[in-house]
Amino acid sequence: MTKKTSITLTRRGALGLVGAAGATLMAPNLLGKPAFAQTEGAPEGRVIVGLVQEPTVFNPLMVKIEVDDGVHFSLFDALFRFTPEGEVVPNLATEVPTQANGGISEDGTEWRVKLRDDVKWHDGKPFTAEDVKFTLELIVNPDFRAWRTAGHAFVRDITVVSPTELTWRMEEPFSPYLSFLTETFIIPKHAFEGVEDPNSAPFNQSPIGTGAFKWDRRLAGDRVELVANADYHGEGPYLEQLVFKYIPDITVHFTQFRSGDIDLLGRMYITPDNYEEAKTLPDRTLMLQPAPSIETIALNLERPQFKELAVREALYAAIDKQAIIDAIYYGVPSSVENYVPRSSYYYYADLPLHEYSPDKANALLDEAGWKRGAGGIREKDGVRLSFKNSTTSGNHLREQMQQFVQQMLQQVGVEMTIENMPAAVMWGDFWMQSRFDTAVVGITFLIGSDPDVTNRFHSKAITAQGGSGSNNWQIKNARIDELLEKGTRIFDPAERKAIYDEVQQIVRHELPYLPLFAENYIHGRKSEIEGFEPNGNTRTESWNAASWYWVS
Repeated sequence: MTKKTSITLTRRGALGLVGAAGATLMAPNLLGKPAFAQTEGAPEGRVIVGLVQEPTVFNPLMVKIEVDDGVHFSLFDALFRFTPEGEVVPNLATEVPTQANGGISEDGTEWRVKLRDDVKWHDGKPFTAEDVKFTLELIVNPDFRAWRTAGHAFVRDITVVSPTELTWRMEEPFSPYLSFLTETFIIPKHAFEGVEDPNSAPFNQSPIGTGAFKWDRRLAGDRVELVANADYHGEGPYLEQLVFKYIPDITVHFTQFRSGDIDLLGRMYITPDNYEEAKTLPDRTLMLQPAPSIETIALNLERPQFKELAVREALYAAIDKQAIIDAIYYGVPSSVENYVPRSSYYYYADLPLHEYSPDKANALLDEAGWKRGAGGIREKDGVRLSFKNSTTSGNHLREQMQQFVQQMLQQVGVEMTIENMPAAVMWGDFWMQSRFDTAVVGITFLIGSDPDVTNRFHSKAITAQGGSGSNNWQIKNARIDELLEKGTRIFDPAERKAIYDEVQQIVRHELPYLPLFAENYIHGRKSEIEGFEPNGNTRTESWNAASWYWVS
């Protein structure tokens, strides 16, 4: 087997923060590898992961939500993956292509990828370069409901050189593509032979991967069950069974962790209001992880209420963020102005700090011509400063926060009504097609450790306007577009940092969303589970479930 090579894309401060945050509870397993003496023999034992949203999308290339990733990372492999330190390392590939090793041409347009020769699909068929070619071509098939086409749309002339090697040409240089490929799980070409519509292929409900676990069954509304892949090419698995159990109520989610009905907490992890109690539970291990996710109030900029910057600034000034963090979230999150994680090399630290000031909010609205009308609600040109706010129903902390914000805005003549809905409805077309007025949403803006946010802020990434992406607040800014297009053509980190520093400044000024806080995930598991390691460069706690095992 070819020796692994890796490329570091970010500074290593992220891991240090994880260790410092969790030091009073338990230091993380930095290597993420078990003591092999404890894992000899066949896989054994079962881990039940509790989730507050139900995984329902099992083709990893189709439109999905973050909770689906736990299943995908367990069933499938990508060409590369991110480590907790922000390194890209080989997975199905044998090395990471770079300009230095000749895998990427000097102009960034010619790519060559070499593959492992010891990988099999769960049905026993060999994995080859044909599967990679099929996957990349399916993503950009206009008849396929792909989760993400950005980046992949630049790929041209995919050529299978041999079963373990392929090349392609990029229509233009796109430096974030390596990060995109860490989240592009490869699927088997043979599973789609003779299938007319890939959107309804049998594979989508009975997936076949190369990952450490194989598909067993799904009990809709209850759980997904996976079993060990004894022929896995990588480390592990050490568990015989991995179960993702759906628990729609956050309070019950914690209650079942406390009672022992679930072994490890997945999203939403331990909520801040349960943190103190969780620390007293016997035989439980907690870990704090500075999270890449930013809690925000997204504004739909196509709504007439939010067209003016003065209104957006007033809304932000009227919200007491620190009171929300302290009173509702028990001081666990950190107030932020930025969408880039604090541990990232690309983090810009000098953005203006939020100032809670109802007086400022009132002054901004007065100067902009929004006058108080019936019921004290401001109006201008026939538009009332009134809107709905939505999020996932049953998320009690967000619901409490909504009530706080509702009262704060009322003080400055703004009416906010609350209209929540189940997760499957909230994060479906309602969110993706920008049918909301405002939404409370936690977002991981970066893909791994790459700073590109074309998918979030480019004007061509507005799905509701015929684009492809997740610019659901519908911001359109020519300078942002220009910077994003420039940043993806450059491979030097220092040059890229100057570009994305400016993007961060413009986004903070324009306020397409109101940044509230950066989460600190509170992971919880039974103390007998080893091998668990948080990874801020992925969106799931189960990214390395192959390494989990029980000790007695």
